[in-house]
Amino acid sequence: MIAAGLEEEGVLAGNLYDKYGSRNPIVRALMSGFERSLENLVSLASPRTIHEVGCGEGRWTIEWAERGIDARGSDFSAQVIALAQANAARLTGRGKQARFRVASVYDLDPAIDSAELVVCCEVLEHLEAPRRAVEALARLASPWLVASVPNEPLWSAMNVARGKYWSSLGNTPGHVQRWTPNRFVALLAERFDIVRVQRPLPWTMALCRTRKPRAQP
Repeated sequence: MIAAGLEEEGVLAGNLYDKYGSRNPIVRALMSGFERSLENLVSLASPRTIHEVGCGEGRWTIEWAERGIDARGSDFSAQVIALAQANAARLTGRGKQARFRVASVYDLDPAIDSAELVVCCEVLEHLEAPRRAVEALARLASPWLVASVPNEPLWSAMNVARGKYWSSLGNTPGHVQRWTPNRFVALLAERFDIVRVQRPLPWTMALCRTRKPRAQP
């Protein structure tokens, strides 16, 4: 189940459409590239615990839990978290149980929400205060972060090419930030060491490690 345009407090929540279940060959090829990159970066981190911030309907959190990883997800939308919990309840795998809770990225508590790997994919483009969000992610990541955003202006150009969102020059509804790869990596580099950057068309994705405090002279 997906949100399909669901709104909460005037903000779009979850996925507009089922991009993972699409039968469109172009969408399937793009999502395959996204999945390969995400899986590669998660494998490099090799975490025992994962917290997916902005988990939406829980697709990845559930998959990681099914593999036996201690995985949990959070999202600002109570309605979307309800969908994630329902999606998790439909599965009867042998892995761990995915756990979900309602929480804004800004309000997450390192005492209870930290994990060896924090995943924050397709979130920062929706936020009015992305720098504040990265500060919060840096407090949670112990020590790894994987984050991704749409690669602009390529993302918007592809939307225009397929006849979508012309009135906003291809900007997807709900996106309030447009991240070029350089701008995105520069933001992450304010709080993290950048380990690897990948560009699965049309996204930018990075594996980062929390920066160790400099020794005092």
